[in-house]
Amino acid sequence: MRLLDRYLVRQFISPLVFAFLAMTSIMLLNQVARRFGALVGKGLPWSVIGEVFLLCLPFIIAMTLPMAVLVAMLYTFSHLAADSEITAMRASGLSVGQLVRPMVLVGVLITAVNFWFTDQVLPESNARLRNLLINIQRKKPTLELREQVINEIPPSGLFLRASRIDPTSGRLRSVTIYDMAGTDGRRVIYADSGVMGFTEVGTDLQLKLFDGSVHAFRQSDPSLMQITDFTTNTIRVRDVSNRLDLEANDGVRGDREMTTCEMMDVVGGARYEVRLAEARRRISADRDLRALLVLPQTGGPARADRPQPPAYCRAFAALGQRVGTASGDSGTQSPEPVVPSYGETDNVPQMPLAGVVLPPVRQPGMRLPTNLTSWAEVSAARDEVKTSGGRANQYLVEVHKKWAISVACLVFALVGIPMALRFPRGGMGLVIGGGLGVFAIYYVGLIAGEGLGNKNIVPPWLAMWAPNLIFVTVAIIGIIRVGRESGSTRGGDLTELWENLTGRFRRQKAAA
Repeated sequence: MRLLDRYLVRQFISPLVFAFLAMTSIMLLNQVARRFGALVGKGLPWSVIGEVFLLCLPFIIAMTLPMAVLVAMLYTFSHLAADSEITAMRASGLSVGQLVRPMVLVGVLITAVNFWFTDQVLPESNARLRNLLINIQRKKPTLELREQVINEIPPSGLFLRASRIDPTSGRLRSVTIYDMAGTDGRRVIYADSGVMGFTEVGTDLQLKLFDGSVHAFRQSDPSLMQITDFTTNTIRVRDVSNRLDLEANDGVRGDREMTTCEMMDVVGGARYEVRLAEARRRISADRDLRALLVLPQTGGPARADRPQPPAYCRAFAALGQRVGTASGDSGTQSPEPVVPSYGETDNVPQMPLAGVVLPPVRQPGMRLPTNLTSWAEVSAARDEVKTSGGRANQYLVEVHKKWAISVACLVFALVGIPMALRFPRGGMGLVIGGGLGVFAIYYVGLIAGEGLGNKNIVPPWLAMWAPNLIFVTVAIIGIIRVGRESGSTRGGDLTELWENLTGRFRRQKAAA
């Protein structure tokens, strides 16, 4: 890199680090304020509480890194322009494009790092955080019960509602318990008060109710109800663990706990299911038509080609095999399952077109064939197409979202340069106000696009990449316009922008 390029990069690094640390700290404090009370109230060790907040960091970093790039770019170039350094560079014969070039290289580097982080580190941390929070919720479930709400007490099939719940002593007031565990009947238990707590073994929950009644009935004879009054009634719910098991893992991962290749595997499987369902529908329609026309049945089981993994995933798998981090059969396609078609059409030879005989004329009173495809089979195939297609869209949206947020580092770098050069005396008002405005517009567009993509109103790639495309277009136009102007004294602060907007509005109003 040239001396000037290195100078611009050095001027950019310090604001980037400061903005990144400041915004990450603010968002981490927000997470601490939201979760700290619930975590401390469970009597958890400080190491577990610290691990929860540590696992929140990757998600925060994935959001704050693009934001820090924009803030640092606005600060760097507005500071250089205010000190007339941009004027000196332009007077030396440098164009705006030459000033933008090192920043683009830095943006590409940060984009690559951010994508690696969001694709490899973030899914693992999200999965670990999810399992840890689930395991924490299983500890002391009395603290999780809410007043005036029907709360489930797993795994007993009991549902409890109380008007008052003291989380420290476990005392309850106006208790109603719905016992849904029985297969032949149901029970509803009413009590004036009660107390709940764990037994000595620490895994069983004991409910001691006072002054109430039990209303029981059987499904075999719903006209009869048995009512039993009691002064004290003790209910013991087994296997409600009060111990924190940090190693428990349900093995289920959502779209935000998967890498790009794992999500593309899900997308490929969903598309494969769609093709199989469509093949079954075509075979069923052909079979029914031939049955109605009294033609010989042809065809075989429904088949479809399984989609190949993307080139990125194949290259990543090959690299993993070379360095010894992937299994030997990684990246290979599993054998294609054969789903039989409806009806007994297997092993029937294909009938050549030259041998097709015209169907006989159906005589009056001739009975229709009874082996036609039922409406349930047709509806099941249609629902499978809809369900699998929706699942593919959902994961495709998340894949494109992961890439789009990473590329936002480069997009924000391009957006910040013309903003700073256009308003060189904007100062911290431009850095904070302009940065927050761009963030708000970008993330609102991202959230709106995610909803449209999940509902298949807009293609997933367009829904997620639309904010980037819009901002890149605006940035390129801004860079071109700034490059055509000479010097750095052409702009002022944000007051000039406000005056231009209000002046244009007044002119349009006067013309009307």
